[in-house]
Amino acid sequence: MEFIDVIHARTSIRDYSEKSVEEEKIDYVLECAWLAPSGINKQCWRFIIIKNKEIIAQIAKTSVINRWLKTAPVVIVCCADPTVSMTNNSIDYYTLDSSIAFEHLILAATDVGLGTCWVAGFSEDKLKKLLEIPRRIRIIALTPLGYPVAQKGVVKQISKTLIRAKKRKTLKEIVHYEHW
Repeated sequence: MEFIDVIHARTSIRDYSEKSVEEEKIDYVLECAWLAPSGINKQCWRFIIIKNKEIIAQIAKTSVINRWLKTAPVVIVCCADPTVSMTNNSIDYYTLDSSIAFEHLILAATDVGLGTCWVAGFSEDKLKKLLEIPRRIRIIALTPLGYPVAQKGVVKQISKTLIRAKKRKTLKEIVHYEHW
C-alpha cells in the first residue's frame, strides 16, 4: 500500500474475528514501533503483548467502555518509562515519544491488514495491578490487534455514513504560514 493509502485505511476497529494473528505480523508491527524517533533517542517505550484470552477478558473488565476488547486475539499495551526520557520547555517527552512509536505500530498493522483501536479510556491503576507493571512506568494507551469482522448489510451502510459524517477540520483551519 502507498503510505497515504495506509493513513486513509486506518480506522478504529471494535469487533475482531477469532483468527489468530501471525507471529510474523506481530514482529513486523513491533519492529515498526521500534524504529520510531524519540527525544535524544532515549526510546522510553515498552510494549506488553497479551494473547492469553483470560487476561484479555480481565483487561476488558477494567473499564465499562472497553468490554468489546474481549473479542481481540491480541492486546498491546504501550507503556513508557519517564525516567528514560527527556524534558524540554517543561514538557515531559515520554508521552510524545511513546505515542509516536505506538502510531507507527498502528499504521504498520493497517498496512498488513490488521485492525486496531487506540484506547485511552482505561484505569491505569487496575491495569498496572493486573499486568504487574512497576510503579514508575506509565501506561500511555492500548490497542487490540486482530482481523476485523466484516460488517454486513445495514451495519455496513450505517458505518459508511458515520465515517463520512466524521467532519475533519480543513487544512486552512489547522495550518499557519510564517506566523499564527
